[in-house]
Amino acid sequence: MTVLDKDELKKRILEGLISDYIDLETQLQPNGFDCTLRAVAKIINAGKIDFDNTEREIPKVEVMHFKNEWLFLPRGVYRAYINEVINLSKDLMALARPRSSLVRCGANILTAVWDAGYKGRSEVGLVVYNENGIWLKRNARIMQLVFIKLSGETEEYSGIFKGENI
Repeated sequence: MTVLDKDELKKRILEGLISDYIDLETQLQPNGFDCTLRAVAKIINAGKIDFDNTEREIPKVEVMHFKNEWLFLPRGVYRAYINEVINLSKDLMALARPRSSLVRCGANILTAVWDAGYKGRSEVGLVVYNENGIWLKRNARIMQLVFIKLSGETEEYSGIFKGENI
């Protein structure tokens, strides 16, 4: 496995790996790509997770509204939506990490693996630990995706989140 460097990542982005980004040169980093904030939603009920997903229930959410392009989030757990559409080939996966500025403000991003073959506009967990809350501006860079080339092609992601939010 190999992490894509900036040059290889840019080449693949221009070939369709990522779309709906705001500014390629700003978002492209030496070891990944900064994803930006599209929206935030408050989780309003409980979810259910089982072994085979037959009884899985994803909680309902209520989308929060920016005021003058800013959104204040008190301490809590939220669902954040990114602007970018990710389109992974069968030989590429991705992992995400929060940007260090977000962590320094007392917040964190919770994510899962972006499996090979996934395509969608992802949702991630956003946890505000800071007892004073955090202000986020629309399109803020909140997390960095790191792309990993697999040793070969694998089966394509076929879960329920393929094609989400497109």
